[in-house]
Amino acid sequence: MTAREPALDPAHEPTSGAAPVSVQGSAPSAPPSAPSESPTRSSPEFSRESSPDSSPDSSPDSSPDSSPESEEKQRHLPAGRKAQLAAYVSEAGQVTVTELATRFGVSSDTIRRDLDQLSNDGVLVRTYGGAVSQSTMAPVDSTIDVRLKLQQDEKDVIAALAVGLIENGFTIMLNGGTTTLAVARALHHHRDLTVATNSLPIPPAIPESAVRGVYLVGGAVRLLTQTTVGALTFRTAGGNELEVSCDLALIAVGAVSADAGYTTSNLAEAEMMREMCSRSSRVAILADSTKFGRRLFAQVCALSDVDYLITDAPPPADLRAALAAAGVEILFPEL
Repeated sequence: MTAREPALDPAHEPTSGAAPVSVQGSAPSAPPSAPSESPTRSSPEFSRESSPDSSPDSSPDSSPDSSPESEEKQRHLPAGRKAQLAAYVSEAGQVTVTELATRFGVSSDTIRRDLDQLSNDGVLVRTYGGAVSQSTMAPVDSTIDVRLKLQQDEKDVIAALAVGLIENGFTIMLNGGTTTLAVARALHHHRDLTVATNSLPIPPAIPESAVRGVYLVGGAVRLLTQTTVGALTFRTAGGNELEVSCDLALIAVGAVSADAGYTTSNLAEAEMMREMCSRSSRVAILADSTKFGRRLFAQVCALSDVDYLITDAPPPADLRAALAAAGVEILFPEL
């Protein structure tokens, strides 16, 4: 029979003069009393013309939103996956591509594309082999490529304020850090500067027209932070030590608090930063507002040991009061 004809009732004889209706794919001489084929076993023509509502998958009891299988499929859709990926990175703080590919059941290339897009959207910070959360501070002693991507606008604001303290012909010291790196890049309007630093990325970042001399101080190199640590002295050909001094030290720190002063995470770098401060006529601390109220392992100096705090936003009331009592001038952009 065709797909649209009802099955014959085996209890009925065909009406007089009417030829027996044949079932498609069966012999025409089949006796009327033979059971008819079920529509589900008919020719492919039936499946093309049948209503999708007759499918078992479309029964009212099967809800695509409620089954675990559907939820799993939703998790792997691009939009759903990216949302869950962003939430996971925010919670974990730091992740790798391999870890995410295993967790979400997709390829490493897919995860890389997702991370690139989320990084472009400002949701997270893309790193070599993974990502870190934008909403969290860089882990202590994190690599320079991570720090370069955090608080970029704030660092540029601080750099613009800091170069205002530098006069042509000054001798300045810059410790290692991404904020001081921003300062070095902003010196294109200055001339005849002498710069001493323990940062490997800073010397090539300084505009050539701005300086008459650039000196790298320190000894051992910390590859993680691209800085040197060691004595703040130079030796002559005869082996004599030459001590150095400067007009202004610009020191980037990891934390600022009313009780602990200015602190950082590494003892050797803290000692070198302290020595830079002691050899300078004036000292400016550089710290964005995410550093306020925090305390790290090693103290660089007390609040009163510096002349300026340069930041991107006003400090909280308690810290601001402590800075004022210590005689520190706070420089931040007018809102």
